[in-house]
Amino acid sequence: MHTRLQPPDWAPPKGYANGVAARGTLLFVGGQIGWNARQEFESDDFIVQARQTFLNVRAVLEAGGAGPEHLVRMTWYVVDREEYNARLKELGAAYREVLGKHFPAMACVQVAGLMEARARIEIEATAVLPD
Repeated sequence: MHTRLQPPDWAPPKGYANGVAARGTLLFVGGQIGWNARQEFESDDFIVQARQTFLNVRAVLEAGGAGPEHLVRMTWYVVDREEYNARLKELGAAYREVLGKHFPAMACVQVAGLMEARARIEIEATAVLPD
């Protein structure tokens, strides 16, 4: 389906891939945040919002006939790098609960703020459905 790209002399990444090669139909998931289907935040907690964001990404993938196993790239935007790093264990557990053990190429960036003032995280993603 797709191949992880790992330079032979690099240490293996934890929770992401350094690169992915894939062929098929591309699905692009626009920036998803931690609100529910009614566009309402149920919590201001970072992990609760992250879990909802993962659910939202998965829902968009499913609408396109894909699943987490088709993810090849994700970009995460967080408003608090220190909170992100302090809660990595909880974040990883929420990720695996919703998206499984599918780790695409990822980037994570701290931003000054997101368009929705209560949002703590936003994720955009790319998936590839095999031919």
